[in-house]
Amino acid sequence: MSAPATRAERAVPAPGHASRRRTRTVAAALAGAVVVLFFCKVLLGTFVVSLPDFLAVLGGRTIQGVSFIVMDDRLPAAVVGILAGAAFGASGSTFQTLLRNPLASPDVIGVGYGSAAAAVVGILVFSLQGPALGALAFFGGLAVALALYALADSGRHTGGRLILMGIGFAAMLQAVINYLLTRTDVRTAGEALHWLVGSLNTSTWERAGILAAALAVLFPLAAFASARLRILALGDDSAAALGLNVRATRLGIVVVGVALCAAAISVTGPLAFVAFLSGPIARMLCGGRPSLLCSALTGAVLVLGAEFAGSNAFGATSLPVGVVTGALGAPFLLWLLVRSNSRGTGG
Repeated sequence: MSAPATRAERAVPAPGHASRRRTRTVAAALAGAVVVLFFCKVLLGTFVVSLPDFLAVLGGRTIQGVSFIVMDDRLPAAVVGILAGAAFGASGSTFQTLLRNPLASPDVIGVGYGSAAAAVVGILVFSLQGPALGALAFFGGLAVALALYALADSGRHTGGRLILMGIGFAAMLQAVINYLLTRTDVRTAGEALHWLVGSLNTSTWERAGILAAALAVLFPLAAFASARLRILALGDDSAAALGLNVRATRLGIVVVGVALCAAAISVTGPLAFVAFLSGPIARMLCGGRPSLLCSALTGAVLVLGAEFAGSNAFGATSLPVGVVTGALGAPFLLWLLVRSNSRGTGG
């Protein structure tokens, strides 16, 4: 870490004691909610698993029926749900804080569609899976993010112009996805469509391991970037005066945000609006202050809660988690748009 950057970080006022205490309290409550939803996902459902049986299976004991349900079905899905939700939440918060706009999540500005379109090309054209698919999703999202970054003059235009550009990119990429789906056979197209909806049904321990390894690298980078975000919040001129390389820092934060989103998309598909919802909800809970940790935990709560509701709240019908999060996110997006317009912040 360079000396100017260190001085810059010290020059930024730290949040007050009451604010830090509230953030810690919110983080603890969200972590508790994640634990509760984790056990709901693993133990409850059409077949109820008792806690003693669950602990016995974890200890290596084989119980007919229970072992498969826990170790091969519910537990991998719960682990992937936590990891993917945290990745989406952290990515959304990073973009929203960097661009100073609650609408600037990967879902809305087209970055998620860039990763999704690249992944669909990998699935339909090259039959990719695993790390190769994740790498392609990353570069697809990064390409869209860099294009938006350049068109928005290195991210300076954070109002309606950037949002509209992102919506335009998303529309174009959606057209590319639809074209690819019409050019492949029905079975392969059905598999791709199932992936595009976003689901935890295909979760495996291998995919959980890949996602965990990626996040083990990306979360420390995101935490490091969050300190720079506080400096950028002072404005470009003030940040530069404090010794921060504004353009390089902003570009690095964009890359980290894209990587978080793409890593999750490559495993679960694009879970609609999780990245969009997590940041604003966490900010409201924390009294208006952004928190990377609380945003990540909020994302995990949303994914696990939506997965449990989709699997158990509609009788015999099981809905993919992406359908439930999409139903939650659409009204919230409309509410934010109306509120932004009424305050005159939409352009």
